[in-house]
Amino acid sequence: MTLPTLIFALIVSTLCGVLYNFLRGGTGWRLLLYSGLSALGFALGQWIGVWRGWALFTFGALDIGLGVLGGFLLLLFGDWLSRIEAKK
Repeated sequence: MTLPTLIFALIVSTLCGVLYNFLRGGTGWRLLLYSGLSALGFALGQWIGVWRGWALFTFGALDIGLGVLGGFLLLLFGDWLSRIEAKK
């Protein structure tokens, strides 16, 4: 992948994290968490798509569909884990 493709992937994954934060009504710390989780999920979705040979919505070398799907799945899982409180 080229540098412009990586930057575009980072922009798309950050937008997914910002959208999720907006929909969930999160704080500034949650925005950082969601942006990081979205970027990691986007990369995992991209990697799984390349590994398995799947393509959902490609834009050049970038598979945006699987990346966004992976990003939102990891966002849902990370949000669920971050809201678990320890019992006293």
